[in-house]
Amino acid sequence: MRSYSADLFVRLALAAAASFLGNPAGCLVAQEATPKANQEAKKENSKEDSKIEWKKLLPASGLEGWESTNFGGEGEVSIKEGVLTLMPGGPLTGITKLGKDFPTENFEMQWSAQRIEGSDFFVGITFPVGKEHCSLIVGGWGGGLVGISSINGNDASENETASFRNFKNGQWYKFKVRVDAKNITVWIDDEQILEVARAERKFSVRAEVMRSRPLGYCAYQSTIAVKDWGYRSIESPK
Repeated sequence: MRSYSADLFVRLALAAAASFLGNPAGCLVAQEATPKANQEAKKENSKEDSKIEWKKLLPASGLEGWESTNFGGEGEVSIKEGVLTLMPGGPLTGITKLGKDFPTENFEMQWSAQRIEGSDFFVGITFPVGKEHCSLIVGGWGGGLVGISSINGNDASENETASFRNFKNGQWYKFKVRVDAKNITVWIDDEQILEVARAERKFSVRAEVMRSRPLGYCAYQSTIAVKDWGYRSIESPK
C-alpha cells in the first residue's frame, strides 16, 4: 500500500495542471452548482444552527476522555492549557476519543491547527458519517494535499475532493467540517473548499487510521498543535 507521501511529483504535476486550466489556487473543489432554493434552505438552517451551543472536545490538561492512538511507533502526545501537541511518529501520532457520546449524523466540528515542524499532513481527522467513517487530510503528499479519504475506496489523492494548497509551518489555520444528511462540507479559514454529496458514495478510512475511529486526530511525521476543537449538533437539512 502506498504511503500518503508517495508519488509526490505526480501530485504536484496535477496541481500545476489545475492552476494552468484557470484555477489560480490549484484547487479542484468538489461541488456542484446549487439551485437558489437550496441556497435559501441552507441560510435558514444556518440561522437555526447559530443558536446551538458549541461543546469543547479537548480537556484543559491531561488526556481525560482520550487515549494516545496505538499506531505503533507513535510519538508523544500531550494536552496543556487546552492545546493538543503531537510529536513526530514513525510515521503516525494521534489521539482517539473514548466513549460513544459523539454524534454520527448532523454535526459540525471546528478547530485550529498548525504544523510546527515537518512537511506532511497536520490534519488527519477521522469522524463518523452515519454508520461509516472517513478522514479529512490536510497537508499530505509532501505538504499540500487536501481531501477526504476515502470515497468509494479512493483515498484523498485519488477522488474528486482532492486539491492542493500551500501551508506554512508555524501558522495557525482554522478548520470546520459539517456532516449532514446530504453532504460533507469543509472550510479552511472560513472559505468553503469542498462539498461532497453523500448519496451513492461509500465512505471509509485507510487501514493505517482504523484505530482513529470513531473520532480521532493524527499527523504524519510532523510536530503539530491543535486548539479550540469543539463540536455541536445541527438541524437536519430541509
